[in-house]
Amino acid sequence: MIKVFSLILTSMLCFRILATDEKPNIVLIMADDMGYECLSSNGSQDYNTPELDKLAAKGMRFEQCFANPICTPSRVKIMTGLYNKRNFTRFGVLDRSQTTFAHQLKKAGYATAIAGKWQLGKEKDAPQHFGFDQACLWQHFRPKVKPGTSFDSRFPNPQLEINGEVVDYKNGEYGPDVCADFICDFMETNKEKPFFVYYPMILTHCPFDATPDSVTWDPKSPGSKTYKGPGDDKQKKIHFRDMVQYADKIVGKIITKLEALGLRDNTIVIFTGDNGTDSPIKTQWNDREVVGKKGRVLDEGTRVPFIVNWPGKISPKVQDKELVEFSDIMPTLCEISGAPLPENYPEDGLSLWPVLSGEGSRDKKQIYIWYFKGGEWARNVSHGVLKDKGKVIYQKFPAHFKEEKVDFDSSSERDQATFMNLKQVLDEMDQQPSLFKAPKPKLKKAKKNKKKKS
Repeated sequence: MIKVFSLILTSMLCFRILATDEKPNIVLIMADDMGYECLSSNGSQDYNTPELDKLAAKGMRFEQCFANPICTPSRVKIMTGLYNKRNFTRFGVLDRSQTTFAHQLKKAGYATAIAGKWQLGKEKDAPQHFGFDQACLWQHFRPKVKPGTSFDSRFPNPQLEINGEVVDYKNGEYGPDVCADFICDFMETNKEKPFFVYYPMILTHCPFDATPDSVTWDPKSPGSKTYKGPGDDKQKKIHFRDMVQYADKIVGKIITKLEALGLRDNTIVIFTGDNGTDSPIKTQWNDREVVGKKGRVLDEGTRVPFIVNWPGKISPKVQDKELVEFSDIMPTLCEISGAPLPENYPEDGLSLWPVLSGEGSRDKKQIYIWYFKGGEWARNVSHGVLKDKGKVIYQKFPAHFKEEKVDFDSSSERDQATFMNLKQVLDEMDQQPSLFKAPKPKLKKAKKNKKKKS
């Protein structure tokens, strides 16, 4: 009853605010495979991210944001505001029965666009079905390699799908630039009305390859032949550095366009990443090495950057204890825009607006991750409980990227109480029905015994 009253009160407050203020534009940017340690404002010593650093310095930077370990689960969670246990079906798919933040923002009068990586269903109408008016996508209904070749199709001379139509580039274009230009054009076209841009970046996912700012850039390149990119690990690291810095440059390009259109002061910009950094990337961060562990239910696989910037509305601050997970984005965007929450929303997410506005607080006790490859995790800033392969693991986190496995029985009463609360979250979610469709195990063909020639 208290939760219901709280939601009603929040909605009334939100509509009161929007009755007197113009609805803000919203730009949500999510980098691909770019962990927390990759931003210089977060402590990176290997990469320079001046545009993101400026957003962080003049906005709110969060140090405790957690995504899911790989891309599709994070994309499903951020778009729907639901835990994967409830609505994840299989890799590369968003079930068409689901409601997204684009649906809700359209109800509030927003023009909507998506650009970047899709990987959520191959139906030609998929982006529009999920609430986006305009779409410029990679890996929508075509595969990640160019037909009849092993060349990757996302970076140099990309092959994209724009509003359901095939568009192939052959004159030295760079996929991330095409997507950024599409976003800038969309913002200009819709500058007289509120708009929502969701930009799930193609960068910095492998192949770790040259950008237009790299010394090894070849505008005639058909794309990388290998999944992780050309060269040895040292060369991959150089290219990854270039990719991080190019992603930062593109963020700057979008900010510059907003300023040129006179829209910056009425636009909230959010930046995050879909999961931790991939291997074999190793990053010097705050005088120690962080090894990329995308795909694993660990700090290194799930801790991501999170910055929110809205000039004049969000005061500069570093939030080092406030927990954030991707299910929080849906209620946050709904409260900011005045859009309704989806019908029967189960409150998997909690709006960040009270913290962002400085007008209240929120009581986010833990984040919850359900990973289809194995692993179910409830954690807060300092403690965690992980269920994996039938085992229950109790964890303490003395700092970022530091984990201590502890024995429950040897723990203090205070720690035991915290662990029990986190485990209760896992036990309760175990009772929730799931849409997950586990892949059928591949049957090994029996080897035929060859008769020896006499």
